[in-house]
Amino acid sequence: MEGDMLDATGGKGPIYIEDMKVGLTRHLDKTVTDRDIELFAEVSEDRNPVHLNDAYAKTTMFEGRIAHGMLTAALISAVIGEQLPGHGTVYLRQNMAFLAPVRPGDTVRAEVEVLEVDERKRRVTLATRCRVGKTVVLRGEALVLAPTRAAG
Repeated sequence: MEGDMLDATGGKGPIYIEDMKVGLTRHLDKTVTDRDIELFAEVSEDRNPVHLNDAYAKTTMFEGRIAHGMLTAALISAVIGEQLPGHGTVYLRQNMAFLAPVRPGDTVRAEVEVLEVDERKRRVTLATRCRVGKTVVLRGEALVLAPTRAAG
């Protein structure tokens, strides 16, 4: 389902630091459309023709148009900001590697998994990845400041 933000257990964020456990996961499934790519180009001002021009893109190593890598990465941000940990999260750091292209019409699964929890500092290290089918198209790691019940 486009925009689906449920994980295998049906859970949603926010997940407070007090409830974080290593191995906890959340994901989002999104089909990338031509309109998504056009809107991202407009907002980011990245109008590289490999994203927008079929004729040009066919002459590249990709042999066709691809989505912006950062559009794919933004899906990770959506999972972190909406689900794990969710609202109240502060993104501190992200590293990532782009491993394969995402094309218009591809359904991307953005996944986040808890690797480490530092409850004292409210910091959570997350594995981040995006897949199209079985192909990992993006892999990385994020550090976030998680919300806490104590703040409420």
